[in-house]
Amino acid sequence: MPPLHVLVTPTVAARADFARTATRMRERCGPALALHLRLPGATGRKLYGLTRGLAAAARRHGGWVVVNERLDVALAAGAHAAQLGSQALPVREAVTVAAGRLAIGASVHGPEEARGAARDGANYLVLGTIFATPSHHDVEPGGGDRIAACRAVDLPIVAIGGIDLSRVPDVMVAGASGIAVIRAVWSATSPVEAAVSLARALEPGEPR
Repeated sequence: MPPLHVLVTPTVAARADFARTATRMRERCGPALALHLRLPGATGRKLYGLTRGLAAAARRHGGWVVVNERLDVALAAGAHAAQLGSQALPVREAVTVAAGRLAIGASVHGPEEARGAARDGANYLVLGTIFATPSHHDVEPGGGDRIAACRAVDLPIVAIGGIDLSRVPDVMVAGASGIAVIRAVWSATSPVEAAVSLARALEPGEPR
């Protein structure tokens, strides 16, 4: 599983330079990058087309494309994983439908949900909210303690919520296998360079 998950929101996908930026990001980050499509308002047709294009680039350069919620689109378009939250198809049923054709990620918020996702067959966890973030201002962040509390579950943990380059060492020391970000990449002057810096910081052997 790639350690760097860069989320693509509707605002990001609507940027005039999105396709070019995503291609360059894939070329520079290679296997370290998962582009994670979180596009709740997109039609199935639009999401399918976008996923297929990004998946083709991933086949050339390595890495993953992850589709949020829409297991059907993920399977049809050749994505590497589907990310399932509380409103999506239950993990157990998704694992059965996927039949090993792609990875199933589960969005969790603590040890109990993490254990449940593991029992149901999830391949990895996206755990939040780790640090305060404007998009979840009403949610109490859990910090590194939340990551540490979920380490007993034998699944890779992708930490999400308020993570930037300066916080990578903290989340990795706490036990995360990777991070998921939005603003740390897309609000940067150069999203590509920001992604490259994060990917390098996540490499094994980097100082923590």
